[in-house]
Amino acid sequence: MAPLTPATARQQGMSRSTLHRAARDGKLERIARGIYLPADANTADWEWIEAASRRPEATICLTSALALHDLTDEIPATLNVAIHREARIPAGTSAISWHRFHTATFDLGRKEVPIPGTDQTIGLYTPERSIVDAFRLRGTIGYELPLEALKEWLRRGGEPNRLIALARQLPRSQGPLIAALETLT
Repeated sequence: MAPLTPATARQQGMSRSTLHRAARDGKLERIARGIYLPADANTADWEWIEAASRRPEATICLTSALALHDLTDEIPATLNVAIHREARIPAGTSAISWHRFHTATFDLGRKEVPIPGTDQTIGLYTPERSIVDAFRLRGTIGYELPLEALKEWLRRGGEPNRLIALARQLPRSQGPLIAALETLT
C-alpha cells in the first residue's frame, strides 16, 4: 500500500481533517510529518518510505548501500540518501542523512528497488558505485570503510576494471581507488 500524504488523500476525496481524524482514531499510523500508513499495513522500513515519499529521486547510498550489499559490517546510524544537488533537503526528524550528488553523475550505477511491504520503490546504488562513492567521500565517511568494502568486493570476484571505469566518471575517486587496488592486488 502506498503511504498517504495530505496531497494524495485529497486526490482520493479525503479532506485534511478526515486524514488527521483517521490517524487520531488509530486507522492510520503517522510514520513521519505528513506521511501516514494504514494501521494494518505490512511491516516496512519507515525511513525508506519517508525518503521515497519526500523525494522521488531518493537513492540509498554510501554506508547504507554498502551495508545492503553486505560489503561492510558497519551498521549505519542513519539511512544515507542521495538526492540531486539542486534539490532542497527535506525537513524532518527521521534518521535520514541527506547527501547532494551532482545531477550529471546522479544516475550512474542507480537502480530502482521495491520497498518491502509497500508498492513503492526507492533508488539504490550498485555495489560498484557505492565503493567508488566511499573512496570519493572518504573524508566524510572515514578511510577504513572504502578499503573494507573493496576487500570484500574483490574477495567475491569483483572485476577491478569495472570500478576503474566508473571512477573515471566521478570526480576525486580514481586516484585513491587505483592506489588501493594496487595495494590489494
